[in-house]
Amino acid sequence: MFSLQSQDRPNVILVLTDDQGIGDLGAHGNPWLKTPEIDAFYDDAVRMTNFHVSPLCTPTRAAIMTGKYPINNGAWATYKGRDALSNSVTMADVFQQNGYKTALFGKWHLGDNYPNRPTDAGFDTAIHHLAGGIGELSDYWGNDYFDDVYYVNNEPKQFKGYCTDVWFNETINFIKHNKDDPFFVYLPLNAPHDPLYVDEKYAAPYRHLEGKHIVSANLYGMIANIDENFGKLNRFLKAEKLEKNTIVIFMSDNGTRFGYRAADNLGYNKGFKGIKGQKEEGGHRVPFFIRYPKAKIKGGKDNNELAAHIDLIPTLTSLCALNVPDSLSLDGIDFSPVLQNTNASLRERALFLHNRQDWRPPTQEHDGLVLQNEWRLLKGKEVYNIIDDIGQKQNLAKEHPQLVKDLKSKNTTFYTSAMANDVFTELPVTIIGSEHQKEIKLTIQHAIGDDSGIWKTEQVAAGVKNKNNRYAIEVASAGTYKISCMRWSKEVPGPVLGIPNKHPKSNFEYVAISPDKVRIQIANQILEKTINANEASIDFQVYLEKGKTLLVTDFVFGTDTYGVYYTYINKI
Repeated sequence: MFSLQSQDRPNVILVLTDDQGIGDLGAHGNPWLKTPEIDAFYDDAVRMTNFHVSPLCTPTRAAIMTGKYPINNGAWATYKGRDALSNSVTMADVFQQNGYKTALFGKWHLGDNYPNRPTDAGFDTAIHHLAGGIGELSDYWGNDYFDDVYYVNNEPKQFKGYCTDVWFNETINFIKHNKDDPFFVYLPLNAPHDPLYVDEKYAAPYRHLEGKHIVSANLYGMIANIDENFGKLNRFLKAEKLEKNTIVIFMSDNGTRFGYRAADNLGYNKGFKGIKGQKEEGGHRVPFFIRYPKAKIKGGKDNNELAAHIDLIPTLTSLCALNVPDSLSLDGIDFSPVLQNTNASLRERALFLHNRQDWRPPTQEHDGLVLQNEWRLLKGKEVYNIIDDIGQKQNLAKEHPQLVKDLKSKNTTFYTSAMANDVFTELPVTIIGSEHQKEIKLTIQHAIGDDSGIWKTEQVAAGVKNKNNRYAIEVASAGTYKISCMRWSKEVPGPVLGIPNKHPKSNFEYVAISPDKVRIQIANQILEKTINANEASIDFQVYLEKGKTLLVTDFVFGTDTYGVYYTYINKI
């Protein structure tokens, strides 16, 4: 086994792509997509060929950062108040506490406000967009992947260039300035997540295939751009003589969304059933390639041991010889032994994937998936042998009743344990009145409620009504607070009853709405104001005691109420 002295700790770069499925790579047999740089890395990496994540963005990112299943860290959805951590200890915290320089470039999607921003979670440097995607209604208004405004340690800054290029360029710049110390770079891309925007030069080679063999040329173009940038990063590491002592990981956060459409027989999914959001194998089995030449983790080897997102903290802390806090309770295991010896094996275990697009906890069976060896138990009643039947066409539950019973029993034990955690019932909170963030911005995208989700800027511009209206708040210090309810984001100011000056980068239609009043409820107080013409912000002053509470903000249309799009909170 490889022996490591503390002064020789390796650097770590974790590249996480967004919605790139198991088949969205040339190295995985895609007959149309060209990814020469990632393929070259594949040829020299150890490949975990049975690696699993959650089938959605936030749950996977939360599991990577905490080493805990989403149902155990509270972030099991992509909106509705369950797309943030609960002030958790993260992977970045561990690296930072062990003397590493830490940085994030790209998509966080684990909280836009204190205490769950990247800079609150162990990152010295963070350059990222907000919410789950560039151009979403919680992000900086007008962002469209090109020449956008991103947040540099929480302050908005204008950038030039395409988003993926920016994330990789900033990574290289960070490494240049920090290469004398061990560094941990988390590079979670927003590509190739939709909207599928990319320079036509990347998509053009695939345009003739669109609708005949593939779903989207733009998707392939976005992946081609990632591939180009990944190659640039690897050449930089080699030129700086950092390659041998740097752990580089390439992986994705869930199955494909636009790379495969079974109904039309378009695209390629490596033979697996399921895409993003689904519990079938294609929704959660993802590429996972790792290279660390100094520890002989290289050479183009496959390992089919069952591994998952929750295993990254124990594996990386082992490879880097980090001290891990005793208080850090992890669900994962260290799979580094099989990286250094592909003939080694891990202990048999079951994996549990529970997620739900709601503020309520995932249910035990319907929202759950159990993986053990070659078996997959879906919804507590479907069993598939993933080796004999990778397309999951034959439910073997009737043939294996004892197996179903055993896997259901393990799931019950796991779920019962999860129910005992505070995060199972306690919502992640946004803290107001703290010196760490003066102004809090709340958006309907993160609002709790029973309506369907709303997350697009164009939905706000069109005045789409949505009932979600609640936010979990913690008041850090007693005092008077100003709560400002707005129709439009501050980046594109306009009256509540009108429309703003059209944003130069927003080509969708702006539509006026006509609520009569705005009503807020917080800490046993209900306040209401009539909306006057040309008012851009309906402001309330409330005295709040220290502690946790719920805030409700509504536009009132006669007898109907709908959630306010943007709410800003400042302590006076």
